[in-house]
Amino acid sequence: MVGDESTAPVDFHCHLDLCPDMRAAFDRCDRAGCITLAVTTTPKAFGRNRAMAATTRHVHAALGLHPQLVAQRAGEFALFEEAAPSTRFIGELGLDAGRRFYASFALQVQVFERAMTMCARLGDKVISIHSVRTAKQVLDIIERTGAHRTCMPVLHWFTGSGPDVRRAIDLGCYFSVNEQMLKAPRGRSLLEAVPLARLLTETDAPFQSENDGARAPGDVDGAVRLIAESHRKRAEEIRTSIRETARVLVGK
Repeated sequence: MVGDESTAPVDFHCHLDLCPDMRAAFDRCDRAGCITLAVTTTPKAFGRNRAMAATTRHVHAALGLHPQLVAQRAGEFALFEEAAPSTRFIGELGLDAGRRFYASFALQVQVFERAMTMCARLGDKVISIHSVRTAKQVLDIIERTGAHRTCMPVLHWFTGSGPDVRRAIDLGCYFSVNEQMLKAPRGRSLLEAVPLARLLTETDAPFQSENDGARAPGDVDGAVRLIAESHRKRAEEIRTSIRETARVLVGK
């Protein structure tokens, strides 16, 4: 059971439905009092995640269409459009220009821009956004669609350049960070630039390296420690700040 909720963990980007035991993953986060954003990779997966999240206090299911799956799942966009008005939480969306997925990049851009245009029109969406080798393009679409004015974009595992980070801050974006990314030079540079009030912790479970970051949902101690070191604050202060930011975004 959770003790002091003001310092309970925040995992603002993880894939609970891709963990070995989905039910156990939801229960683990909820028992810990962990404010959790359970992202999905396809619109078809959203219904089951939403139903399971409804049995918890702290887990929120997000409606997503992962850019790495756009080539196979773009046909599900109609399901995304149908479900989007019924949820505040969107993710995982975005762009991926990695070698394995570059062939679908033009289609990714179309899908992401349509999704962000819809979110901007509906408003009040918390959107977890993937951006592999596409920081500028992702920020261009956020700005062009106006999603930054009506929604709360949260850049997941963001590895853009210094100017990209500053632009994202100016657009009002938040950043969800994990232990593995913060051990890299780009991650450390991001911590030096981003105000603490814009930071959230994540695990991206189950996708961090076993040797370089926690894999269990809600296990954000390593990320908290690295943020605390960068900001020269106690871990408890970092937990409290991140918890308050997450509470604002989830609306409670």
